[in-house]
Amino acid sequence: MENALPISFESNDAFREIFQSMSEGILMVDEAGKIITANAVAEHLFGYEKNEMNGMSLEALLPERYRGRHLSFRREFNAHPEPRRMGVGRDLTALRKDKREFPVEISLSYTHLKGKLYVMAFISDITQRKKSEDALRRSEEQLIVYAVELEKKVESRTQALNGMVEALEKEVQDRKRAEEDAHHALGKERELNELKSKFVSIASHEFRTPLSAILSSASLIQQYSERQDREKVHKHVQRIKTSVNHLTSILDDLLSLGRLEEGKIEVSRERIELAPFVQEVKEEISPVLKEQQQIQLLCQPTEQPIYSDPRILRHILFNLISNASKYSDAGKRIFIECQRYTDRVSFSVRDEGIGIPLDDQKHLFDRFFRASNAGQVQGTGLGLNIVKRYADLIGGSISFTSEAGTGSIFTLVIPDKYEENSVD
Repeated sequence: MENALPISFESNDAFREIFQSMSEGILMVDEAGKIITANAVAEHLFGYEKNEMNGMSLEALLPERYRGRHLSFRREFNAHPEPRRMGVGRDLTALRKDKREFPVEISLSYTHLKGKLYVMAFISDITQRKKSEDALRRSEEQLIVYAVELEKKVESRTQALNGMVEALEKEVQDRKRAEEDAHHALGKERELNELKSKFVSIASHEFRTPLSAILSSASLIQQYSERQDREKVHKHVQRIKTSVNHLTSILDDLLSLGRLEEGKIEVSRERIELAPFVQEVKEEISPVLKEQQQIQLLCQPTEQPIYSDPRILRHILFNLISNASKYSDAGKRIFIECQRYTDRVSFSVRDEGIGIPLDDQKHLFDRFFRASNAGQVQGTGLGLNIVKRYADLIGGSISFTSEAGTGSIFTLVIPDKYEENSVD
C-alpha cells in the first residue's frame, strides 16, 4: 500500500522530511488502530519493507498475549488523548515481522485534523539498555556472593593461621626446654623467631594491600551502580576477584608451609592418566591468568598411566603456572611440556616473562626470597620453597634455566615405577 497520509500532511513536504529524518521510529495511527504511515526507522525496527506497514492493525505489532488488553488501552486513549509515555513501571515488548520479540520504550502524542483523531507513537528499541541493566544486576549479585565467600575464607584462614602461630610459639618454647646442644638450640630458636617475624611482616603487608583494594572497590561499586555505569562496576568486580585470589594464594602458601614444618603431609601413590590430568590442571588455572594469556600443552600422547600423588603434583604445577603468569605480561604464552621415560616423567613450564637475574638464581628456592626484578608483583617468596619441598616428598626434583628479560623454564622430574606402592 502506498503512503496514505491525510491530505494536509501529504501536501506538506517539510512535515514529510522531518517525519522521515527522526532518529526514533514513528507510527501514525487512526482512531480504528490502523497504521496510516510509518517512517523508515520504524520500518527497520519491525523488519518491514518501505510502505509495507501501511494499513496494518497496530495490534499486529504486539505479542498475541497483549493484544486483547491493548484494545481497551487504545479506546481509553482515544476517549481522553494526552501526550504520555506508555507502560510506566512495566516492561513493554513489541513483535517484529519475523515473530521475534524485543523490548521497547513508547511515547504517545496526537493531533486532530478535520474532526478526526490521529495518534503518533514514538518507538525506541532498548535491547542494548536492557542487556546493560541485566549485566549490572548480575554484577551486583556476584559481588554479594564474593563478599560472603571472602568473609568465610578470611574467618577460616584466620583460625588456621592462629593455630600455626601457636604451633610456632610452642616449638620455640619446647626447644628452649630441651636438653640439646646449646648452640644448635640457639640456632633453631633464631630460625623460628626469624620465620615468625617474616610471617608477621608478610601478613601485615600482603594482606593490607588486597583488603584495601576490596574496600575501595566495594565503595566505588555502590556509587557506579547508582549511576548504572556498568563498565566501571565490572572493572571493580574484577579487581575484587583478583584481590580475593591473591589473598587465597597467600593463605594457601602459609598453610602449606605450616603443614610442611609440622610434617603433617601424607604422601600417596595413585594411578594418574597423564594427558587428562594435565588438561584438567590447564582448565582449572586458566580463569586466573592475565588477560589474553594462553596455555599451550606440548604433552606426548600416551596410554600408559603414571603413579604419583595427584594432590601434590597438582599443587606443584599450579604454583609453577601461576608464577609464569604473574611474571609475564598480558597476552604472553605459557608452555607446558610432558615427557615419558623408562622410569621417570618430566613436566616443564616455560614462560616469556621477565626472567631471573643471574645473581638471584642461587637463592631462588630459599624461603621468603624474591628476585630483585620482582618489582610490584605481589607474592610471599614462599611458592618455590614449597614447590621444592613438595617435589622432595614425592621423590622428585625441580630445576630451572632462566635469563633476565627472556623468560624461564622450570622442570619437575618425578619417578614412575608403573606400579601402585608407597613412596620410598
